[in-house]
Amino acid sequence: MNPQKKVDLKLIIIGALGVGKTSLLHQYVHKTFYEDYQTTLGASILSKIIILDDTTLKLQPHGVAALPLQIWDTGGQERFRSMVSTFYKGSDGCILAFDVTDLESFEALDTWRGDVLAKTIPMEQSYPMVVLGNKTDLADRQVSSEVAQGWCKEKAIPYFEVSAKNDINVVQAFEVLASRALSRYQSVLESYLTDSIKLSPEDQPRGRCC
Repeated sequence: MNPQKKVDLKLIIIGALGVGKTSLLHQYVHKTFYEDYQTTLGASILSKIIILDDTTLKLQPHGVAALPLQIWDTGGQERFRSMVSTFYKGSDGCILAFDVTDLESFEALDTWRGDVLAKTIPMEQSYPMVVLGNKTDLADRQVSSEVAQGWCKEKAIPYFEVSAKNDINVVQAFEVLASRALSRYQSVLESYLTDSIKLSPEDQPRGRCC
């Protein structure tokens, strides 16, 4: 594989209505927070170019790469579920978001996770995910850190306690996912190249002799 090859990663952020997906995305991309975001209908897309410095990945020389991200912000309303699931196709990684002050949004993670795995082609358990417990700046918490961490440990998914409002752990969460998504992308590409059929001299068609 050519390590200089340009890669555009598609990431998606999913979760129940009102957990702060749009706020998290705008905090990450624009470093802004607004109290009055409207409900996302279907999906919206934001782009960001990040610099990854990870010598374990085959990036640019010295392990540094400018990595373009295309991040899809999806609506959490039940009536948009079937439409939103069509956006999963071709994605390289997923953020599962819930609101730590809303127990139902946490309990819904199993459904969201199952939905994205079922519609990711090909279906793979290695599909990169991270879980974000948002709104840690609020006092009326319903989901403890221990419970959330336990669920994520069982599923082998990294967990981050975040606040879109106070910009806590937002960058770290997105960039851990980007790094994992890029690593998987490269592994899949290398596997594809390795498995490509190459004719050896013995496999070449032999000419007929008279």
